Amino acid sequence: VQLVESGGGLVQPGGSLRLSCAASGIIFSIYTMGWYRQGPGKQRELVASITTGGRTNYADSVIGRFTISRDNAKNTVYLQMSSLKPEDTAGYYCNANINLVPPRNYWGQGTQVTVSS
Repeated sequence: VQLVESGGGLVQPGGSLRLSCAASGIIFSIYTMGWYRQGPGKQRELVASITTGGRTNYADSVIGRFTISRDNAKNTVYLQMSSLKPEDTAGYYCNANINLVPPRNYWGQGTQVTVSS
């Protein structure tokens, strides 16, 4: 199983970035996909998730600024980030999970997002 993130980088406050996560080795369409982030000295936190049916969930801090989407034909999940703030600076990690027995939970290596002027 591989989850490969891309799209991170340095952006000024107020700017935008789109992260992508390409999955392989799983039946992508049956997994709930999520984006997590971990800032310096902080715990990893959920940013956004999207179910197989397209239902989305967001952290309060990103509502109205970030949008998660998925393309099952491309085995890819996206995170469109707008109005970025310095506090959004973190490593962003893609997650795939499914509630099987045992549960399956996979992580990407992460992509760094730095918001700074």
